[in-house]
Amino acid sequence: MIDKTERLRGERTPYVLATVVRAERPTSAKTGDRALVLPDGTMEGFVGGHCAESAVRDQALRLLESGESTLLRITPDAGGDPLDGLVTVTNPCLSGGTVDVFLEAVIPPALLSVYGDGPVARALADVGRAAGFDVRPSAAADPPPPDAAAVVVATHGRDEEAVLKAALDAGVPYIGLIASRKRGTAVVSGLDGGDRVRTPAGLDIGARTAPEIALSVLAEILSLRPARPRRTGTGAEPDVHHHCCD
Repeated sequence: MIDKTERLRGERTPYVLATVVRAERPTSAKTGDRALVLPDGTMEGFVGGHCAESAVRDQALRLLESGESTLLRITPDAGGDPLDGLVTVTNPCLSGGTVDVFLEAVIPPALLSVYGDGPVARALADVGRAAGFDVRPSAAADPPPPDAAAVVVATHGRDEEAVLKAALDAGVPYIGLIASRKRGTAVVSGLDGGDRVRTPAGLDIGARTAPEIALSVLAEILSLRPARPRRTGTGAEPDVHHHCCD
């Protein structure tokens, strides 16, 4: 399973790792059993029978939307006092038994494509990685990755229009151009949808050096990213009870 998770990380595929941390007979699962849940609902591994599998899949798909992790208890009796951080579902199967499963959502970090090899481009790579981004230096001929969260063009006049057009066509959420206000305005004025390009890229924090400019750009990207929704039962309201097979 380690090889599988490494491959998923390399492919930037989100997944949930489900690990049985406590099993009370007569459940068929044992402590340490594990399974992977993919965005299409596919499960690989074992965390119990059909009822447990159904509950784990349902909760895991919720977590893939929220990006959070949680502890799931599957039990014949969902009554009693709720515990903080614990989501409880009723196990309707005749076999009974209680199983606690830790669900860890593994979401790829935001992908930032940086075009250019000058000081600002290099600073964007360094500061971006320190901030937790997956930074990919890109050549002008490289199309934006389909899941890119941001594209920043720092080529200083080389192939800017072509790269910006490709990013606009791909619907990249954030597109930034490192340029003076005058030149940047001239570059984007001829692009269809050019009003979506941030130029000069970055928040106005009085940045002067390449690392400061990189910091201002990353701050702008973060300020514009959509808030991740919080779903009932995924941490916002951890004591809510669910029925696994409704």
